Amino acid sequence: MATGTLYGIGVGPGDPELVTLKAIKVLKKVDLVFAASSTKNHYSLAMNIVSRFVEKSIPVIFLKFPMTRDRTVLEKAWDANAKEILSHIRKGKDVAFITLGDPMTYSTFGYIMRVIRKLDPGVPVQVVPGITSYHAAASAAGQVIAEAEESFAVVSGALGARQLKRIINHTDNVIMLKVYRNYKEIMSEIDRQGLAENATLITRCGLEGEEIIHNIKRYYDKTPPYLSLLIIKKQKDHK
Repeated sequence: MATGTLYGIGVGPGDPELVTLKAIKVLKKVDLVFAASSTKNHYSLAMNIVSRFVEKSIPVIFLKFPMTRDRTVLEKAWDANAKEILSHIRKGKDVAFITLGDPMTYSTFGYIMRVIRKLDPGVPVQVVPGITSYHAAASAAGQVIAEAEESFAVVSGALGARQLKRIINHTDNVIMLKVYRNYKEIMSEIDRQGLAENATLITRCGLEGEEIIHNIKRYYDKTPPYLSLLIIKKQKDHK
């Protein structure tokens, strides 16, 4: 029996109109769709975004991934879910693993892909890129990420202000993702660096309740939602 193909599909940041034509084409032809969900429920934002593009006859399987930093727990989940996906691929099924944003940028798909390749190096893997949250956020906010000879860095805010302190002197602009958990610490560092006037907070980009805050000082005492990021620039945009 021929081996099926694993498709890693980026579904973009939230707006279904930002799902690519190629992603839609693949979703309409695969035999099975896998979507990540938490261990508490079956909800998947990625699936919610693309549900209109997936034929009702195509089964959707929700895979449980724990929200934890415990590497042992995470590796156990990656291994179990990769084996579940692989069992269908070995039956000749073409399967799609959908993920928010882009599959190769801060995505669960990267872990799944590595485990599957380790378990069965012969499995064909194709990746369909998606629009990242920070590209969509920059467009929504009217913020240029970089121009001319400028550089920019994309970092996670999961470790608080540590990443910002490490990178800020080595780049012109910083995109900071996952800022909700350590928001006040990150904001304090932005203020200390004198960058508050050049920073923009974007929350729930492309979704209901989207908010763009150019004057982040008025958001100091609030806690942003889970889907939030900061665009931090050393210089104001050229007029």
